[in-house]
Amino acid sequence: MTSLVADLRFRGLIADVTDEALLQRLDHEPLTLYAGFDPTAESLQLGNLLQLCTLRRFQLAGHRPISLAGGGTGLIGDPGGKTGERPLVTVEQLQANLEGIRPQLAQFLDFDESAGTSRALLLDNHVWLGSIGLLEFLRDVGKHFTVNQMVAKESVKARLERPEQGISYTEFSYMLLQAYDFLRLFEDHDCRVQLGGSDQWGNITMGVELVRKVRRAEVYGITTPLVTKADGTKFGKSEAGSEDLWLDAEKTSPWRIYQFLLNTEDAVVGTYLRYFSFASHDEIVALDEATASRPERREAQQALAREVCALLHGTQAADRAERAAKALFAGELASLDEATLADVVADAPSSRLARDRLAQGLPIVDALVESGLVKSKSEARTMLRQGGVYVNDQQEKDEQRMLGAGDLLHDRYLVLRRGPRTYHVFVCG
Repeated sequence: MTSLVADLRFRGLIADVTDEALLQRLDHEPLTLYAGFDPTAESLQLGNLLQLCTLRRFQLAGHRPISLAGGGTGLIGDPGGKTGERPLVTVEQLQANLEGIRPQLAQFLDFDESAGTSRALLLDNHVWLGSIGLLEFLRDVGKHFTVNQMVAKESVKARLERPEQGISYTEFSYMLLQAYDFLRLFEDHDCRVQLGGSDQWGNITMGVELVRKVRRAEVYGITTPLVTKADGTKFGKSEAGSEDLWLDAEKTSPWRIYQFLLNTEDAVVGTYLRYFSFASHDEIVALDEATASRPERREAQQALAREVCALLHGTQAADRAERAAKALFAGELASLDEATLADVVADAPSSRLARDRLAQGLPIVDALVESGLVKSKSEARTMLRQGGVYVNDQQEKDEQRMLGAGDLLHDRYLVLRRGPRTYHVFVCG
């Protein structure tokens, strides 16, 4: 059986560690570790997936994970990765957000008593941060750190280099609050390890230092790499780069998550499989070889998309998304149920179409112009002759084709496509 550390190394999940002794301990004794999640929205994002999966790996190896919801730190805001101040949220907003992310945290970890000593905990740091007094905090925490140390942290230094932005005392204090979290978790739950992304390294080392100074105890920090797409942009954003992908199925459908991962570039699909899947090492190596020798089959992307979709939303949702992807590839949109079809075309430009126009017969060249897929009727005819037009994913070459009510999918949708990926959806009320 592969050890936890060997598995983490194979998957490339160790970016930094405060002390190599931790790696020895992880394979020989159960430890309690934690990772924090600030509830800045009512759902976690796909970008949080790496930490959720990594916590799960630790629990499966016999360690006790703590998911720490930042009900207190969320009121302040982490300056890391931001060029300006985060907008402050109200206590009421934060509590509503916590209610949204709690079930998402819970679905990755086993919180049942049957898990025994590795039973996961879900805690909220507002419990202690909301009750500690200012003078007490400054005496018991602030005195252990110099301003010189804090200013040297990358998250602070980056902001100070932008004098027009700067950093407020509120966000400057964030690293002390996170350090205090580690101290409280050590005292209350014998937590010995803090886990985070590599951008959290400065905050993590502050926590390690505080526990060592106050309690003379050996604790550790470990970070995972930041996840990016092949072009270096942030993982977990839509293709346009302007919209977050959420773990809440109401905010981002399982189909969109599946399709996003299915479109993963060959250059990073092996990395994502290591980060986000629980496939064996042999299975991942075989998928690496498949990507290298027969990339057109996209076997690794299919495995990645299916596993993550099932992990987030269950096997039924993954089955639906997989069927939809195969139907699109085979030109069989008509085989999809209405809910899945709505997911598939949700991102496509759409417009209303009066039903009586279809009853009279709508020339396809007119429909193509109205959809914006072409600029003129002459361009529409050219595209039809060249075989670049599809009606409900079926190729159409007839320039005289009349679209009618019989072309509606589920008596409501008419899907036109130009080329391999440019869609427009007409919706009849």
